[in-house]
Amino acid sequence: CLCFLDMEWGYRRTLGFGRSCPRILARFIHTLMHSLILASTSEIRAQLLRNAGLSFEIRPARIDEEMIRQSLQSEAASPRDVADALAEMKAQKVSLKAPEAMVLGADQVLALKGEIFSKPESPEEAEDQLKRLSGQIHRLLSALVVYQDGKPLWRHIGEVRLHMHSLSDAFIAEYVARNWESIRWSVGGYKLEEEGVRLFSKVEGDYFSVLGLPLIEFLSWLRARGDLTT
Repeated sequence: CLCFLDMEWGYRRTLGFGRSCPRILARFIHTLMHSLILASTSEIRAQLLRNAGLSFEIRPARIDEEMIRQSLQSEAASPRDVADALAEMKAQKVSLKAPEAMVLGADQVLALKGEIFSKPESPEEAEDQLKRLSGQIHRLLSALVVYQDGKPLWRHIGEVRLHMHSLSDAFIAEYVARNWESIRWSVGGYKLEEEGVRLFSKVEGDYFSVLGLPLIEFLSWLRARGDLTT
């Protein structure tokens, strides 16, 4: 089996016996010196960490994200600051209950010309978001904050610029109808890792940040600390 990673887009490509690649990859990544907790319910973030060979526990942080987001926006916080603050609040809340562990708090914000979008609550709202994004360039800001002993250790915000094709209303309606069950939890009404990739003409930035986790930067930080060897 031969695996390699496209560092710009994060695609794992496989030659030979692909199923054994995650096991082989895991042999090259040693156990962390500290226990790791992901303060998120995101399955894709968890899968990214698993694919990187990391052992961790999932403990979702229960916070009212929408209320906090609205409060921050009322104070004229930038989309970047909103993503960072929400990620930090999640990490801090779980860290206070598990001070010995290294806790990861993550959040992603979609911004169009400074306006922050929320997850669509209906197919109609998803269509409306896509109509507003059509033909425009929007940003995805993926924040990751690491806490231990109730204090921040590290933070990073990955930014991606996405250029969307001009889409017809008919195409948008058909796309949402086909994909609603998958995109209903996705801000902007699309998933780039699925059919949503067809909506874009250009993507500037790291693929892992598109998925909501600046993984390369996090692994590099662990390695620089000596917590992770490769």
